[in-house]
Amino acid sequence: MDKLKMHTPNKADENFAKLAAMFPNAVTETIDENGEVVRAIDRDVLMQEISTAVVDGAEERYQFTWPDKKKAVLAANSPIAKTLRPCRAESVDFDNTENLYIEGDNLDVLKLLQETYLGKVKMIYIDPPYNTGNDFVYNDDFAENTEDYLDRSGQFDEEGNRLVLNTESNGRFHTDWLNMIYPRLRLAKDLLTDDGVIFISIDDSEVQNLKTICNEVFGANNCLGTILWKKKTNGNNMGFIPPVHDYIICYSRNIMAIKDFGYPITEEFISKTFSNPDNDPRGPWTVSDLSANHKGPYFSITNPNTGEVHFPPQGRYWVFNEEEVKRRIADGRIIFGKTGNGKPVQKVFAENRKFGKIRAESWWDNKAMNSDATDEQKELFNVAKVFTHPKPSKLIYHLLKISTEENDLILDFFSGSATTAHAVMQLNAEDGGNRKFIMVQLPEETDEKSEAFKAGYKNICEIGKERIRRAGAKIKEENPMTTAGLDTGFRVLKLDSTNMKDVYYNPDELTIETLMGTVDNIKEDRTPEDLLFQVMLDLGVLLSSKIEQTVIGGKTVYNVADGFLIACFDENVTEETITAVAKMKPYYFVMRDSSMAGDSVAANFDQIFEAYSKDTVRKVL
Repeated sequence: MDKLKMHTPNKADENFAKLAAMFPNAVTETIDENGEVVRAIDRDVLMQEISTAVVDGAEERYQFTWPDKKKAVLAANSPIAKTLRPCRAESVDFDNTENLYIEGDNLDVLKLLQETYLGKVKMIYIDPPYNTGNDFVYNDDFAENTEDYLDRSGQFDEEGNRLVLNTESNGRFHTDWLNMIYPRLRLAKDLLTDDGVIFISIDDSEVQNLKTICNEVFGANNCLGTILWKKKTNGNNMGFIPPVHDYIICYSRNIMAIKDFGYPITEEFISKTFSNPDNDPRGPWTVSDLSANHKGPYFSITNPNTGEVHFPPQGRYWVFNEEEVKRRIADGRIIFGKTGNGKPVQKVFAENRKFGKIRAESWWDNKAMNSDATDEQKELFNVAKVFTHPKPSKLIYHLLKISTEENDLILDFFSGSATTAHAVMQLNAEDGGNRKFIMVQLPEETDEKSEAFKAGYKNICEIGKERIRRAGAKIKEENPMTTAGLDTGFRVLKLDSTNMKDVYYNPDELTIETLMGTVDNIKEDRTPEDLLFQVMLDLGVLLSSKIEQTVIGGKTVYNVADGFLIACFDENVTEETITAVAKMKPYYFVMRDSSMAGDSVAANFDQIFEAYSKDTVRKVL
């Protein structure tokens, strides 16, 4: 049986493998500064293959860089040996919910989600620190040890997560923020579906840097636009032009894969937009431009009523060829204005738009404001400022409406007070959807002087979890007829060090002394359910999967995702248990390496599976 690796993938190794698969003739070896033979890519061969110049060294080129950018790339690519431990006590409907609430540093969490949720997230919304001079940013300096960092800053929380107050007097004011956001966006991109989108809230302080980073990470051609969201009615005389808006930057994983993006067509929209002044038998219609800015046919169209000749506007082209234009003029689908004396336009019929989308515009001044978020908090918590600078759930609700369908997965890895989870549940209640959410939040401690601390919330995660509980209950109470099956629960998972001892990862470093003291390769404080979730991460099994626990042959057996994964972590497992599991024909079976009851069980193990389920993939811890 193969051994599970129990750590996240090395993204640099994966990238090298992709390049090697495309250009195997460019793969070579060289000697590094330590005299070791290391893998390498032959630049000359690569240049020949891609038939373009390769810029290196001090050559001038267009680029966006900052101090420690190379470290930020390494931070995204480097593997970690950590896990997510389930916490039933703080969860709601743990066994049935498909929603997740994850506590921990979002960089590590995003790495842990890479294999399981690769290409599965339809929409990401984040509201990261705005870098106003009073925000904490994550310090991801892996080269610095704990003692050095502690001496330098003293900024550690109880989980060992590192936070630094990024003041304007800091000489690395922008650098620290860029190093924080860059690796997280690199990892987030890989989680998006091919037609997935990401929305990022930001203000003036970093909007330009953020857009440049997003152009690099997602590609400038995948930018869907920028929403200007009016968040308040006045700027309180802050600056020469007081700001009353924030930006919401939107990028796609692959813009060519997006089929529907925008608000669903409603009967109200149809009645306001379409009419039938000429009693066209095809029904109500409106007009749209006959030209577009992408390369296409270019010719003259003559108005048969006036004889006037029309060409596409400068820099634009007709959307149909000459033959198709003549055919559409003849059947009345291309007209020359409603009077017949204007330029050519095409009729768009309401019947053909019923299943389409209405594009969202870039100026949002009627969705919700900061004051709505404050009122929302007060209504839920009876405390006006349980969380500072929250976004109103109605804002996220509108982002969900234009970008998601009924069964999509939504991720927010700066979840704060869990506004995104609230919006997901609200939209599901209204349209009968089954959208699922994953909230990720560092358990940052609340200030002892804050209203949140006084109300009993010691960290931000406590606020977020309670927000989901209360919002879910409120939504169900207000909509009893339509929310009977609404999922308002969530599984709480907490980031922690790996369940495995060092000996699991470095068996070659065993000494007689450590061997004598090593009874097990699993940490003493870890439960079978802890092991199960790390196995699920390692094998790419959704963390929201249904889990059933049974006893077979006196041993606890976990059945995950209706038999996709079967696991048993008990000691002294007998042939009775092994045979019963094999007869269930799981795709994966996992057990501890040393848990078989005796040599005879170990000798017969493979024969049992060959007899009942030879295709089952067998793994050990």
